[in-house]
Amino acid sequence: MQKVTVTFLLFTLVVLGGISANYAYSQDAQDAQLATFQETAQIIIDKNVTQNVTASVSLQSTSTQEIRVPAQLEQRIREDRQVTAVIFTNQDECIMGVVDSACIVMNIAPDPNNEGIFAIQDAAKAVSEKYIDDINQVFGTKATFHSVYLQGGNEANKSLEAIATISDKGVISAVYTLPTSDTNSLYEKISAILIPKIIRESGGFYDIAKELSHDENASMTFTMVPLESKSRMQLKLSVDYPNGASGISEISPSEFLKVDSINRSDYFSTGFYPLNSLIQVIVLSPDNTSVSGVKGDILTTQVVDGEKIPESITEQGWIFDPEQGRVIQGKYIFGEETTINKESLEFSLGGTGAKAGETNIVPGDTGTLTDKMEMDESMVIVIIISIAAIIAAVFYLKGYKR
Repeated sequence: MQKVTVTFLLFTLVVLGGISANYAYSQDAQDAQLATFQETAQIIIDKNVTQNVTASVSLQSTSTQEIRVPAQLEQRIREDRQVTAVIFTNQDECIMGVVDSACIVMNIAPDPNNEGIFAIQDAAKAVSEKYIDDINQVFGTKATFHSVYLQGGNEANKSLEAIATISDKGVISAVYTLPTSDTNSLYEKISAILIPKIIRESGGFYDIAKELSHDENASMTFTMVPLESKSRMQLKLSVDYPNGASGISEISPSEFLKVDSINRSDYFSTGFYPLNSLIQVIVLSPDNTSVSGVKGDILTTQVVDGEKIPESITEQGWIFDPEQGRVIQGKYIFGEETTINKESLEFSLGGTGAKAGETNIVPGDTGTLTDKMEMDESMVIVIIISIAAIIAAVFYLKGYKR
């Protein structure tokens, strides 16, 4: 499984924007809502460093009724303030030096009173030991202590796929290991524990993840990141396509997700939740490129605080922001529809850009995102999990909570 690049980590920070997760406002005209549960499909095409394509499906919530972590355990960890993330993954080499094992990792905030590497390690282990038995009980595992891993500088940016607290003091990870198992079996087991039956039987992105779990390059990651008054929890299924990025000029997200059409979960059928099912494509390129040949619709947008916001969320289509440069990001929303066909998601790279009028795109500041990525790595960066869930909140709050 590919390791995350510095570019992608910093890109993740840009879209986070410090927004937390429990939104339930309504748009007067359309009665649109944003629920706590989020389903996201994401394609990352890294032409810059790894040359890999990674397709992932994430199920995410801040509600312990929708991601069933015991409420008392979630509260204990969140109120501790020392644990910045809990991760359970069968990703290959989850921490440098750990192979052929699954991992439970607890990221621990540095204690300024501890001086010296041994004191730091002992303190992190002591914090993690307060919770590992309960975490093992939740997952039905018997993970045992492996090591405390300290990372700093550029090394920290190569760590576990999605979650770390990076600062000038680095990352302190208490690592517990257990025998690995095939991803299909593990995803079946963990999703049955964490995801309630009503969501598992509602289809949507869960069904896509379930099928992708059979791929030999699939991996599963569960993450819990404590926030102020709740925790953001995510179950993510990823498939890596090694060396698949360099020759891509025609992008078809459905091919990487191995489906002919993408359906929303019926879990949202009781109301209008247009932003709770999102598809996202990220292209990282060493040279400037642009979006062209978009077969589906591109939504009319407005720029609010530097973000492209769709003027209407009742329509189905793409928002590209940026649409050209070394980083391209596209987000596709369902609008009032429940299904997206394969052709609607297809587009090309390397043309002169999407055409305003013909595709209804509004030109924006395409350099802003790249500029923001060039920031001081010593600042505190909290990499929380799903980019698209934050994008949904940005769209909702900036575009509709006015």
